[in-house]
Amino acid sequence: MKKYLYIKFVLAFFILGFIGFFIVALAGSSMAEHHVESVYSNQLYREATDIASNRATKYYRETLSPEDTYQNLCTVASYQNCSIWLISPQGEILMNTAEPMYTEDYPRIEDFNPGTASGSYYQTGFFFDEFSQEQLSVMVPVTVNMRVEGYVAIHLPMSVIYEERDDILNIIYILFFIFLAVLAMIIPVFSFMIYRPLKKIIEGADAFASGNLKYNIPLDKEDELGYLALTLNYMSDELDMTGSYQRKFIANVSHDFRSPLTSIKGYTEAILDGTIPPELQEKYLKIVVFETDRLYKLTESLLTLNNLDQKGRHLDYSDFDINNVIKTTAATFEGTCRDRRISIELLLTGQTLFVHADMVQIQQVLYNLIDNAIKFSPEDSVIKIESSLKHETVFVSVKDMGCGIAKANLPKIWDRFYKIDSSRGKDRKGTGLGLSIVKEIINAHNQNINVISTEGVGTEFIFTLAKSPEKES
Repeated sequence: MKKYLYIKFVLAFFILGFIGFFIVALAGSSMAEHHVESVYSNQLYREATDIASNRATKYYRETLSPEDTYQNLCTVASYQNCSIWLISPQGEILMNTAEPMYTEDYPRIEDFNPGTASGSYYQTGFFFDEFSQEQLSVMVPVTVNMRVEGYVAIHLPMSVIYEERDDILNIIYILFFIFLAVLAMIIPVFSFMIYRPLKKIIEGADAFASGNLKYNIPLDKEDELGYLALTLNYMSDELDMTGSYQRKFIANVSHDFRSPLTSIKGYTEAILDGTIPPELQEKYLKIVVFETDRLYKLTESLLTLNNLDQKGRHLDYSDFDINNVIKTTAATFEGTCRDRRISIELLLTGQTLFVHADMVQIQQVLYNLIDNAIKFSPEDSVIKIESSLKHETVFVSVKDMGCGIAKANLPKIWDRFYKIDSSRGKDRKGTGLGLSIVKEIINAHNQNINVISTEGVGTEFIFTLAKSPEKES
């Protein structure tokens, strides 16, 4: 299996890491430079303000000699690693700490305009083209008796700014790469916690797709992936059971069709070729009719189940008297019960008990349950049919006095073509589909059906119906 997801995850990690580094380098450089410039400009501005209000003022008032003023400025410049200029209003550089003290022939700044550099703002550049390298410059006026006598300008090479900016960036880069290294640990964690379980799930899905429904995904995790694996395992089990059921269903259908067809074919051929004498032909023709009737009922039952299997099938709901349906359905078995000396006892609640359901389908349910009870009831026994009302729900019960059903067989009685041991009854006309049809009809009504059976005592089937909201019992 190709590791597309794993490769995509690793590539995404490195691509995002590269983009992150690019953003950090670009934004970090600009932010660091702006921060360093701001720190130094504020520091130099405070120093220039202090010089202008103290030493430079004393110089202009001639209370401090030019030599002492120059030495003081040189001391400050050495400490601040900068150069300090004292400039006249006309642009003459009276003092420059980067050069020996001027005594005459002061250098003059061409196009000097103090309005572009004075105040609380700083500027970067070559300061009226006086420098060959970029400088961070601040300039503060020297005011004596409300008159501007000159300016104090402090210059710091931008190379100092860049060096400190680079130091900050180096720290940022180191922290960023440490963060990436820690983040890279997600890759093995991803492989262990997500990719490996996902790989097992994919292997299981491939096994299911190839038809190996016995495969079980070996994943024991209580998270979304574990739930997915559990769901897929459950799905495979259900599909395997469905496949087994379909194979069993086809085998049962084939067997139940083959047996009567074999009898019909054998007897008709024997009649045609004269093997069966004329005086016995009526007997065997009755057997042919009997087997034909079995095939007809089997076909009808299969069609009924097929209709019930259609999801969203239409039910013709109506309000009807379930007591009356019980009476009329039970009456259809009078002849059979008379021959078997079986009596049907009706225990009905009220004169009428209206329910909301599909009357034809419920008649089919009652017919199948009563027919089933008669098949497995001994002679001279009683079948009890009861209706009752509890909490707006109608309960209908059909109870026989047969030999009962073993507890282990109870879950299987709803399976299609399931037939209990032949000792339970002598009627070979059963298709094994009657209870399946009953179950499907009740489920289609969103109701319940249960069975209570004790071996040697009898069996009782109880199903529920919705009471009609429009009728009173």
